[in-house]
Amino acid sequence: MFAFIIRRLWQMIPTMLGVMLLVFVLFNWVGGDPTFILEGKRLTPEMLANIRVQLGLDKSLPEQFLLFVKQVFTYDFGNSWATQQSVAGTLANRVGPSLTLAGSLLVLELLTALPIAVAVAYFRGTLTDRLVTMICTVAMSVSSLVYIIVGQYQLAFVMDWFPVMGWDDSSLATNLLVYLPLPLILGILVALAPSVRFYRSFVVEELNHDYVRTARAKGLPESRVLFKHVLRNALIPVVTNITMSLPFLMLGSMLLERFFGIPGMGNELLNAVDKSDFPVIKAITITIAAAAMVFNLLADVLYKWIDPRVQLK
Repeated sequence: MFAFIIRRLWQMIPTMLGVMLLVFVLFNWVGGDPTFILEGKRLTPEMLANIRVQLGLDKSLPEQFLLFVKQVFTYDFGNSWATQQSVAGTLANRVGPSLTLAGSLLVLELLTALPIAVAVAYFRGTLTDRLVTMICTVAMSVSSLVYIIVGQYQLAFVMDWFPVMGWDDSSLATNLLVYLPLPLILGILVALAPSVRFYRSFVVEELNHDYVRTARAKGLPESRVLFKHVLRNALIPVVTNITMSLPFLMLGSMLLERFFGIPGMGNELLNAVDKSDFPVIKAITITIAAAAMVFNLLADVLYKWIDPRVQLK
């Protein structure tokens, strides 16, 4: 296991270099010259020339790429073009709200969707199974914007059960008890239907295997068959689904953050795109790429823990 982890960590280095090269090409060739973006702020030619020097745009492309590599490994992307504040400091302040929202949403969605999926799979082929599947299909067909807009209008504005938007930077308890309940409710409603159908399909597949019939033939209680044997073997796709979504915890739920005024990384990314704030966009892109590689490694380790027969390569 230790050798596998070391080998995967070494493999991350060329992968990250490839990501950096791709990001560099996209922002420098496809994205255009940043000075023309900043020129809209009525800067003088002398100021634009100084900006090109500060950004390293007066250097050759290989030198610019090496400068970008240095920025990535030191996590120093300079200052935001929009706010003139440190990019690293800005993102550090945005991680907390994003993790609070998306982390709570991930846990609650898993604790809700997985038991429902197991129960529906147990009653597979019955009217209950068909009814839940139909409801999930209809729910998946509705845009997440509809859930957010209707829920915010009805539950917050009309019925006044929750605040329409807000965030308290100094009190986690206030955020969890006052500002987050409505975004979490709406986020669960959006994520529940696809998760239930996804998890149900794998539980049903496991129920059709020979080892389940053998366990039942031995007289084991159905609850033990479901939760000790079936659910354990069905956990690999569940772990895959969760670990693939973990990197985006840092982005949070962008629409929820934007509509409810939560100052997370998703909201920051949307603001950066609106203002063509390249340093912030590049920093978030690299952060998500690095997180994806780390959580892919975590998924493989969890596979081995769930099923020791899994061969790690």
